[in-house]
Amino acid sequence: MSKHLADKRSPSTGARVKQFLRLARSPRETWHRPRGEAGPSRLVQFLRIERGRTA
Repeated sequence: MSKHLADKRSPSTGARVKQFLRLARSPRETWHRPRGEAGPSRLVQFLRIERGRTA
């Protein structure tokens, strides 16, 4: 009985890993936009919510 076709394949060269690492190291500005600075009103709202006040 011979081996299955999947068991006969040649060893990989690591090209997929190289491409993954290349993409992981490149800046992702296309998908991740930097957030704007939190202004004073945003800080006031955060503190209001943190204190448990809803109105």
